[in-house]
Amino acid sequence: MKWLHNLLKGISLTGALFVFQACYGTPQTPLEEAEGFAPMTFSLVSHATGEPLEGIKIKSRVWETPRLIGTTGSDGKCHVEMFYYRNRPGPVISFEDSTGTYMTKDTVLADLRERDILIKMEAAE
Repeated sequence: MKWLHNLLKGISLTGALFVFQACYGTPQTPLEEAEGFAPMTFSLVSHATGEPLEGIKIKSRVWETPRLIGTTGSDGKCHVEMFYYRNRPGPVISFEDSTGTYMTKDTVLADLRERDILIKMEAAE
């Protein structure tokens, strides 16, 4: 008789769990949880001359705090791994010249599938 009681208790608990899952669904990944990395290459050139720009700092701002993700080399290119979130707008990217020769440029990457992006920077006045 005790085994029948334990069997019915187990079936009742299993039924309750099925009802809970049917009502609330399976646990979902929070929107803030990272989905992964997207490899991208930025090529920075002068808008006026088309020459590659060396030493431009590339910063990513997924939430509010900017984070340095790379600096351009002598060829004006920088290969980075962009951190992205599920169901969130693309990260804000800043391109900053520490010498002040070129104006800081900000952009939002809406499509992280683009791999090679050409950025033309304007000279500061």
